[in-house]
Amino acid sequence: MELETKRLIIRNFLQGDAQDLYEIFGDEETMEHCEPAYTLEKTEKFMKEFCMGRNGAVAAIHKETGKVIGYILFNELEDEVYEIGWIFNKAYWRQGYAYESCKAVMDYAFDELKAHKIFAEAIDNVKSVSLMKKLGMELEGIQRSQSKDNHGNWADLYFYGLQNKKQR
Repeated sequence: MELETKRLIIRNFLQGDAQDLYEIFGDEETMEHCEPAYTLEKTEKFMKEFCMGRNGAVAAIHKETGKVIGYILFNELEDEVYEIGWIFNKAYWRQGYAYESCKAVMDYAFDELKAHKIFAEAIDNVKSVSLMKKLGMELEGIQRSQSKDNHGNWADLYFYGLQNKKQR
């Protein structure tokens, strides 16, 4: 996949992206609602096996700097049903990069891949849920006390989805 937006290039991960991805995955604040922060070694292994090996995610590249500023989970879980997710470098939060990149990936999925549905899940019911709503996703369910957060507390898991309007 290679997509271009006003400020970003969205492409498959490359071996040289490990350090930029580690800046994202190695940061405790950034990973607060995901899992504990990664080591560089764990980041490299995850990037190689999942992002590159299984084509499970793509990189959001800042056009001006060439830096990987975001990880976008984009994984076909069932035939024509894709999961999307995002984690961005905190230096680029609240600037619209997550929306810009996820919107481009979703448009690509519906228009080019003829996806039937795209869904996302999160325990963060503030930032993640607001982005899901902005992307046009609708609440499909909440699993109460479904998983533990990074502090060992039980957290609700929010599911949002969007069906291809052309296939409804």
